[in-house]
Amino acid sequence: MHNKPTKLILTLYFPVLVSYVLINSSIISYFVAWFGSLFIFYTSILSPAAIINQDSPIHKQIMRPIFLTQLIFAGFMCTTSIFYFMDHLGYRYLTEVNYGAQFKESEQTALIASCQRMSLLAHAALVTGMLLIQNNNIRIKSNRTFESDDFLIWLSIIVFGIGSLAQRFPGLNQIAIPLTIVGISCAAVLFVKGVNTKNIRYLSIGASIFIINFLHASLSGYKEPIIINIIVIACVFFPYYKKFILYLALPVTYVLLYFLPTYNNTVRQSWSGEVSAEEAQNQAFENLNLKNEEQIEDTNWGFMTKRLSEIEMFTQFVDYVPDHHPYYGWEIVENSLEGLIPRALWSGKPNMETVSMERVYDAGVANKMSAVSAKTRPIVDAYLSWGIPGVFFFMLLYGMLAQHLSDKAEEIFGGYELGCVIMFNSIFQGLWRGNNFEFMFNNIFWGYIIMWVLFILLRTLKVLKPVFD
Repeated sequence: MHNKPTKLILTLYFPVLVSYVLINSSIISYFVAWFGSLFIFYTSILSPAAIINQDSPIHKQIMRPIFLTQLIFAGFMCTTSIFYFMDHLGYRYLTEVNYGAQFKESEQTALIASCQRMSLLAHAALVTGMLLIQNNNIRIKSNRTFESDDFLIWLSIIVFGIGSLAQRFPGLNQIAIPLTIVGISCAAVLFVKGVNTKNIRYLSIGASIFIINFLHASLSGYKEPIIINIIVIACVFFPYYKKFILYLALPVTYVLLYFLPTYNNTVRQSWSGEVSAEEAQNQAFENLNLKNEEQIEDTNWGFMTKRLSEIEMFTQFVDYVPDHHPYYGWEIVENSLEGLIPRALWSGKPNMETVSMERVYDAGVANKMSAVSAKTRPIVDAYLSWGIPGVFFFMLLYGMLAQHLSDKAEEIFGGYELGCVIMFNSIFQGLWRGNNFEFMFNNIFWGYIIMWVLFILLRTLKVLKPVFD
C-alpha cells in the first residue's frame, strides 16, 4: 500500500480551523474543539480514508501507535476535559445544575476554550507525525528460532525477575520499570495463548505473573497501574475475543470511574504507616457500599474534574505564560538533556523532580508546602517553551518518534507480537500519556538503549535469528 496521506492529514485540521474561527464564542469554540478530537479518531481509524497497515485486520493490530497511543494520549489530553468544563458551566454529573453559573462565559471560559483548541491542534499534529512516518511495509530483520512460545516463559520470568530486583535500588529505576513491564506484557500474552490453546502451562505462568502484579498495583494507592494492567490485558485478548471485550468496555470503565477514586483514597491511608496496605485495602472495600454513595459521588466528581483531566492546570500555565513570565524557549529542553547524564558521571547533577516542579510552583499550580507532585505534560511544556507553534511542532515530532520506535521494534524483533505488543508498548509505555520533558526525554533515551540490549541478548541466546534478503 502506497497511499499518500496528504489529503487525510489536511482533513484533520478542519475542526482546528473552525474552532479558531469561533474564537470569540468560547463555549461554542470549546465544543467544536472537543468534538474535533472525536472527528480525528474516526477519520484516522475508522473512516474509508484512514491509512491503516494492511498486514492484519484492525482488531489484530490495535496496539500500534495510530490506535492505542493515539486513543490513550488524545483521549486523556482532549476528551476528559468535558467533566471540568461542564462543572465550570454549572453542571454536576450532567444532571444537577447550578443556575447561577449555567452557560455564563467568563475569562476562565475563554482560557479553557483556548487550552482545548491547543489540545486539538496537538492531537492533529500527533496523528500527522504518525502518518508521515508510518511504514506500511515493515521489512522484518529477525525471526524466532523456535516454533514454540516457550521462550516467552523464560523471557517473562527472567526479565520480570531482573526488573523486580533492580527496583530495590533507586538508581536503577530507569532500567527496572521498563524491564518489569516487558515481563508483565510477556505474561499477558502467555495468558491469552494459554486460554486459546488450553495450554495449562502457559495459562498458569502467564496468569500467575499478571495477577501478582495486579494485586501489587491494587495495594499501591495509585490509579494508573491498575488502569494500565486492565488496558494491557484487554488489548491482548481483543484480537481473539473482540465482542466480549467491547461488551465489557463500558461497564468496566464505569466501575473504574465510579469506585476507583474512593478505593485508592482509602488505600493511601497506608502511606502514613499507621496501617498496612492490606488493612487499608480491606477498609477500602468496606467503604464501597451503598451507604457511602454520596461520599463516592463527591470523591469521583472531584477526580473527574480535577485529576482525570489536567485542563485546569493547563489554564493556569496559559494564564501565567507569557503575561507574567516569558516563554521558556530552550530552557526546559536543555534541563532535559542534562538529565540524560548518569549521576555516576556527574555528582552535582540537579534533581530533575525539583527542577521540573519549579515552573509548577512559579505558576501557582501547586504550593511548595504541599506534598503534591503536579508535573506538567508534553503539550504544556511545549506551550511553555514556544507557545502555540511549539505545541504543533513538538507534537508532530512526538507522533513521528512514537511511530518510528514501534516500526523499529517490529523490524528487529520479528513482527507485531514481540516487537509492538511486548517490546514497544512496554519499554515506551510512557508515550501512552507522556510526561514532563525532563522525565520523558530520560525514559525514551534509556528505553531505546534497553530495546537494543534486549535485541542483542535474544540474538546471542539464539532466540532470534537474522533474516537475509
